[in-house]
Amino acid sequence: MVEVREGIMAMAQGADGVNGAPTGDVYDWYRRGVQLLASGNPAAAALLLARAADAAPESRSVREALARAWFDSGRHDEALRHFRAVAESDPADDYAQFGWGLSASRLGDFETAVEHLALAVAMRPETKHYRTALVQARATLRARAGAYGTIGADGRDGGSGRDGDETSDRSGDA
Repeated sequence: MVEVREGIMAMAQGADGVNGAPTGDVYDWYRRGVQLLASGNPAAAALLLARAADAAPESRSVREALARAWFDSGRHDEALRHFRAVAESDPADDYAQFGWGLSASRLGDFETAVEHLALAVAMRPETKHYRTALVQARATLRARAGAYGTIGADGRDGGSGRDGDETSDRSGDA
């Protein structure tokens, strides 16, 4: 296992990396990071892409790749931060909106998820995985609303009709 980890780190750093610094320039780091991500090494990719993002914070492609690497590593908070930055710099970037929404859903913020997934679907309605993610986020919101309902001032269900007493209580009022 140690040999595998060292191999991944060597790949991320480049053959001549010194003191943990990768060789090459930002574009080289980006290319190697994307290769690591494609080969199933998102944590190593995130390390390299984070260095690239620090060197070129204005690069949307670097930040998007970094967001994907964080997402695939299970670091949805970091993924959301970078997808949000890309989407805020270009609100018409459907993939950044999708990533923001999907990251938010993984963090349990389904209101934000629905907002950004709906934007992604509106921009690219033909993209099935955008639509699927939106349907799932909306279903989760509905299920949570149904499970918790709205509570009225008297502590009873606030109008879903589940407790069965509401109609008889109101019939005497007038």
